[in-house]
Formats: sequence, C-alpha cells, structure tokens
Amino acid sequence: MAHKGVIFTVVLLVGMWMHVCGQDSLLVLRTLDSIRSMPNDTLKVHRLLAKSKNFFRFFDRRGQENPFLQEAIALSHKIRYNKGLSEAYNELGTAKRNKSQYILAADYHERALRFAEEIRDDRLTAISLNNMGVDYRRRDMLQKAFEVHFRALKTAEKIKDVRNITIAINSIGNIQLSAGKYRDAIEEFTKSLRLEEESNNPLGVAINLGNLGYAYEGLGQLDKAIEYYNRSLAVNQQIDDLKGQAICYNCLGTAYQKKKNYPLAKEYMQKALVINDNDRVKDKIHLAESYLSIGRLLNEENKLEEGRGYIRQSIDLGLHWGFKSILQDAYKALGENFHKAGEYDSSINNTNISLLYKDSLLEEKSTTEFAQMQAMYDVHQKDNQIRLLQQEQDINQLRIRRNLALAIALAGFLFMLIVGGFFYIRHRNLQANRQTLQLELRSLRSQMNPHFIFNSLSSIHRYIWSNNQEEASDYLTKFSKLMRMILDNSQHTFIPLNRELDSLRLYLDLEALRCNNIFDYRIQVAENINDEEVLIPPMIIQPYVENAIWHGLVHRKEKKGRLDINVSLNGKVLEVMVTDNGIGRKMAMEIKEKKDRTHNSMGMKVTEGRIALIRKINNTKDANVEVHDLEDHGGQAAGTQVRIKLPAEFLF
Repeated sequence: MAHKGVIFTVVLLVGMWMHVCGQDSLLVLRTLDSIRSMPNDTLKVHRLLAKSKNFFRFFDRRGQENPFLQEAIALSHKIRYNKGLSEAYNELGTAKRNKSQYILAADYHERALRFAEEIRDDRLTAISLNNMGVDYRRRDMLQKAFEVHFRALKTAEKIKDVRNITIAINSIGNIQLSAGKYRDAIEEFTKSLRLEEESNNPLGVAINLGNLGYAYEGLGQLDKAIEYYNRSLAVNQQIDDLKGQAICYNCLGTAYQKKKNYPLAKEYMQKALVINDNDRVKDKIHLAESYLSIGRLLNEENKLEEGRGYIRQSIDLGLHWGFKSILQDAYKALGENFHKAGEYDSSINNTNISLLYKDSLLEEKSTTEFAQMQAMYDVHQKDNQIRLLQQEQDINQLRIRRNLALAIALAGFLFMLIVGGFFYIRHRNLQANRQTLQLELRSLRSQMNPHFIFNSLSSIHRYIWSNNQEEASDYLTKFSKLMRMILDNSQHTFIPLNRELDSLRLYLDLEALRCNNIFDYRIQVAENINDEEVLIPPMIIQPYVENAIWHGLVHRKEKKGRLDINVSLNGKVLEVMVTDNGIGRKMAMEIKEKKDRTHNSMGMKVTEGRIALIRKINNTKDANVEVHDLEDHGGQAAGTQVRIKLPAEFLF
C-alpha cells in the first residue's frame, strides 16, 4: 500500500505539470484511477465473467441479458480495466451470435478487439478477430471474414497460440467452402486437422474431418466424402457427442442419396432421426430437419405418400416451435410432392405457403437487422453519454486534486520559507557570536603575550643579577629569537603544531638555563600526527609548562626534575599531556601562601579563558583541561599531570 501511495503522488505531480504544459490531464486521471482500483476490483470482474459462463444458458433461454456479464462490463468501464472489457464483450458478442443477431455480435466483437489492441494483448486480439470473422461469415461477408481471420492467424502465429491458429485456419477453410473453392478449403482443413490432432482435441478433429467430407462432396468425390464422414462419426461416437453423430449420419445419408443408394441413405437418415428424437438433444430444429430430409429422399424415390407423412411431421414441429425456415422448406417439399402426384391445386397452395414464410423471413430479417442497428445505435449513444459524464467527472476530480495539490505545495513552500528563514537568522546570529568570541579570544591572546614577556624579563633580570655575563648573552639570544616567534604566532588564531612546539622548546631551554638545569624535558608527538598540518592555538601549552616548572620542579630537594610533554590525536580530539615529577599541588600551595598570599597566576587564568572560548565557538565539550595529582606507592605526592583537550583543526 505504501508503494501504491508513492506512485499515486508521483503521477499526480506529473499530472499537474502536464496541466501547466497544456497536456492531456484525463490520461493521468485514468492512470490514477487504474492504480487506485488495483487489485480487488479486477478480481471481482473475473469472478463475474466466470459466473456469466456458468449461468449463460439459463438466462439465454429466458430471453434476458446475462446480469453477471452486464455487471462485469459496467465495473470494467468504471475502473478502466480493458482486459475485462475485451473478455466481457467477446462473451456478449458470442451470445448475440448464438441468437443469430450477427450485426450486434460483430459490433460487440469489434469493441472487444479495440480494448484488446489498446492493452496490446495479442491473445485477446486473436480471439476477437476470430469471433468477428465468424460473424461476417454468417452474414455472407466472405471477403471481410477472410481478412479478419487472416489477421487473427498472423497475430496468433506471432505468440504461438495454437488454439487460435487452429480456429483461424478452420474458419478460412469454411470461407473457401462457402465460396465454392473446394480444393483451397481442403488444404486449410488438412492443416487445421493436423493441429487438432497434435493438440489432442478430439472435438476439433471430428469437426475438421466432417469439413473435409463437405469439401470432397462439393468436388463430387462422394466416396472420399463418405470416408471422411465415417471418420468424423467414429470420433464423435468416441467422445459421445450426439449432435455430431446426428450431423454425420445426415451427411452420410445425403452422400448416398446423391449416389442413388436410397436404402442406405434412408438408413443413415433414420439413425440421425433417432438421435435427434433423444431427450439429450434439446434443440428440436434438428429433429424437424431429419423428418424433412427423409421426406425429400422419399419424394426422390417417388414414395410420395410415405414421404408426405415425414414432411408433415416436420411441419408439425415447425408450427409448434415456430421454425419458420423449416416451414418454408417443408411446405416447398410438400408442394413438390403434390406436384409429382398430379395434385396441382394442393401443390400450388403449399408452394404459396412456402413463399409466404419466405417473405415473412425476409421481412423478419430486415426487421431484425433494423432492430439490431437501432439497438447498436442506442448502445453507442448511451456509451457516449457515459463517456461524457465520466470525462466531466474526471475533469472536476482533477480540478479538485490540482487545487488541493497547489494548496499543499503552497503550504509546503511557506513552511520551507519559515524554516529556511529561521535557520538563516540563526546562522547569521551564530556567525556574529563566533566573530565576537574570536575577538575576545584575540584579546585574551594579547593579554597572554605581555604576561609571558614580563615573566621572561624577570628571569633575565635574575640571571644577569647573578653576574654570569656569558650565559646572560646566550640567554638573551634565545630570548630574542623566542620573542620574534611569539610576535609572529600571536597574529594568528591557530598555528601549525610544529611551530608551537619549536617556541615551547626555546622557552624550556631558557627556563632550564635560568634554573641551572635542575630539570630535563622531553617532547613526544604521536606517529599518527603530521605536526605541519595539525593546528593549535598559539601559547596554549606554555602556561601549564611554566606552572609545572615554577610550582613543582624548582622546589625539589632530591634528584633532578623531569618534565614530559606528550601530544596525541584521538579521533577529532587533540590531547596534550604535561607531566612533571615535582612536589605536587598541595605542597606548592603551602609554599605559595608563605611567600606571597596576593600573587595570582595571570597566565593560567588567561589560558582557561581561552579554552572556555574555544569550547563555546565550537559548541563542544571536547575543549577542557583536567589536572590530576600523582602519588607514589606510599601515597606521597609524586608530581602533577595536566591533560589539555582541544578540538582538532587541520590545515587541509
């Protein structure tokens, strides 16, 4: 269902675009409706079609339209299910053809063809074309029948549909038979027979054998015709098809009648009569035809009285069931019977009755054709009205959906505008805050540099006071170099790590000289750090190194002091570890209180302020300083460890 909703939305948006561009929006609406109707309605159509086939004869006997078929057509129109429409109109057309309404049958089959071609269903196309061909052949429109059956054949061959190939070939054979082209008919029936045998369809085999018999009879090859009639009869007996058996017996009787073998001809016609009088054969027109055939045979044998009895039985059935075509032929045969008997008045009377039925049939045919044309016109008018109403409804629905989509799009645009404006203002404020913080950071850095210079000058002053001029000169040289580096670095918010460490080494060298080398130091950078690319705020480490020296290492009484500086990179966090083995913070605080209760470390405060600003600018908790007191195994102070954590910045 989720996927269907996505498709529906996409098609709706495409429909809006097509409307703007002036394209056919109804096409899009039909696509939407077809998506919305999947798949329950299509299953319902197929269930209705199945019911229509099961109950077809029941409704047909009562002269009613099959309600299941009508409902299937209505539902298929509603959901625009062309496959269902093609199948339903094929069924409806065949029903009309079985009632001899060939004009309506052809119209429905043409509709079935149109819907099949719209969905490019070759199987349904072939079925529809074959149905149309039969309709045209029943109306003696042989050329048109041949054309559509040939199209059906080519379509079925394309998809290797053996059933429709066989039907098309058989139908083309019947057209040739009706046109008197018996040899061409034999060629087609032979092809159809071979396909039916390969498909193991005994009914199709029986029909084609009988058709071959008709063709050979048309050529005057009566023995060959009788051979095929007998073969067809054997298959019909095998499958217990009484109607087929009766047809074969009648055909054999006619063939032997043409051979003047009247006893054998009558024997076969009597067998057909017995079968047609069976209760299993519901259509009594075949029984009337059997009586009439025997009556004509007896007329030919000049057994006029006996023949007259059979003909009158045919007339009785025709009058009872309203078989006008049987009555026309029966009264004509009765007129011929009386003519042979020399009873000319009776002959004329019966011939006139036959002519009256002929006229009635012609009038009925004209009336039926007109009624079919009128019905077809009414159906087309109704379809046009439904189509116009559907189009108007579709247009209204499309307009509603388009307006709804535009409203949603406008609301979405306004929402995005508000959200975008909010984030733009927020971003602008953040930028302003960032610039303010960076200015504060520069101000703190400018406070840091004079403080360090003041401490360094104090160191130089103490060193010169000791009256060591050579070392004082060396000290001043390194100090001047350090001052240049500090001045250069202080112009930047971030500098490469290697430059910071170079200035730190100079500072440590100066402090070691000043303190008479009472400590050693080591600076170690992790292997995964490129110290030329990693950036660090200038003079960020120096205050903690200074604090370690002057509050920890200078007060040691035993052994030489040691200062370790380790730089590592953990993900996006740069860590600087400053470790000393001095006297520890507690003792340093006691010494500080004895010497100078009012002195505060300006460098430490400034550096803490810088780190706090870095934390605010980057909106992270990674910028902080952790101080740990170290103890030996006996629990005595063994120095201090400072961990400086900063967000990693890179040159590239």
